[in-house]
Parts: sequence; C-alpha cells; structure tokens
Amino acid sequence: MHFTSEKRLEDGVLEREFVLGEVPGVLWTPESVSTPVPLILNGHPGGLRKMYPRLAGRARSCVAGGYAAATIELPGAGDRPPLPTVDEARADLRRALKAGEPVTGDIVDRLVLPLVEQAVPEWRATLDALLELPEIGGPVGYSGGVISIGTRLAVVEPRISAAVLFAGSYVPRSMLDEARQVTIPVHVMLQWDDEGNDRQHALDLFDAFGSKEKTLHANMGGHTGIPPYEAEAAGRFLARHLK
Repeated sequence: MHFTSEKRLEDGVLEREFVLGEVPGVLWTPESVSTPVPLILNGHPGGLRKMYPRLAGRARSCVAGGYAAATIELPGAGDRPPLPTVDEARADLRRALKAGEPVTGDIVDRLVLPLVEQAVPEWRATLDALLELPEIGGPVGYSGGVISIGTRLAVVEPRISAAVLFAGSYVPRSMLDEARQVTIPVHVMLQWDDEGNDRQHALDLFDAFGSKEKTLHANMGGHTGIPPYEAEAAGRFLARHLK
C-alpha cells in the first residue's frame, strides 16, 4: 500500500489516498488514536471521484463513531481499465429496460459476476494492508456497495464480523447459494421502488441468508430515496457488532 496524499478534514479526520497495486482507494482515520480502532469497509457502485462527497460523508460519520473507514475503486470504474464484458452487459441492460423487455439472467450474470470475481480479492488484499497499520485493529465491518460483492465477502472473509448491505443492484441467481453460507449478522436496506433492482430477487437473497441475525429495512421510493434515519439504524447495527 502506497499513500499518495494526505489532508486533514474537519472534526479531526485524517484522509489519505492510497494505491494498492493498481487499485486506488481512500482511508479515513482519527487524527490521533491511543488504541487501534475498528474498521468499516465502505463499498459503492463505482466511480470513486464521482462518489467522493457521499463516501467522505459516510467516512466522517464512521470516524465520529470511533472507527476507521476505507474504500477502493470498483473494477472497470473511474480511471481503471474497462471490463468489456461488463460494459456490453450494461448496454444490453439499458436496451432491455428502454424496450420494456425483461432483464435476463444472462445479462445479470455478465453484468455482476465479473465484478464480484475481481473486486472480492482486491478488497481482501486491501484489508490485509489496512490491518497492518498500527492505528487500525478489529473487528471489521462492511457497508454498502454492490450487494453481490458484499455477499461474497461475507462468505469468504472471516475477518468481517457484520455487514450492512444495500439491495440496489441486480442479483445473479447463483448468489442465492452463496447467501446460504453467510453466517455473520446482516442488515439489508431495500428501496421498494428501486428502478435498478429486481425487488423479488432482493427478497429471495435476504430469505437465503443463513445468518441467525438478519434484518431487512424496506422503504418506499427509488434508488436514491433512502431516508436519512436509515443511516442511524445501520450505525446502531454496526455498533452492536463492532464495539
């Protein structure tokens, strides 16, 4: 991990941009810590620069709650090399939606699975590097981003203790089998009228999670209409499991 910039934000937050291999990311920590703090991995749908204001806001809330927060760019997004298979699937998705046609399982698989296959190892490598820093300890939580990436991470990464997942993207049917292997606590947020999500697939995924503790918060509205109080609920969930 190579840090490329450093700046101090309001409220005692230290923000450092980094590169791990070819993957760019951002780390937010308290300016001064006496003991290592828990870590929250903040996922997003891609386009780190475009998403920065929202991610920085989430990160400042994390630091105020006593955590470090980190994010990395999604494969094929931002300045990273494109993923032709994903780009083709995204174009097919847009054509299907514009024509009022059903979104096929083939389109969803080509759109989501390549991201999962590449992003999950990158997240795990990032976690390896972050946990070597003296100011960061455990436990570790995951929050937001593409729900299939969060699901895979919850299965394969034993260092993640709890996950807040946003049902805001299409879900390959194969992810249901993986969800049955998830045992950590999960908190799922679902926008009932999300135009970029198959609601029934999201409900099927939630039903498949093998966790003894799993919570679903569903609200009316589209993709960007998550009520502000849902952030508070997610924060309480993470505090229960990371503090």
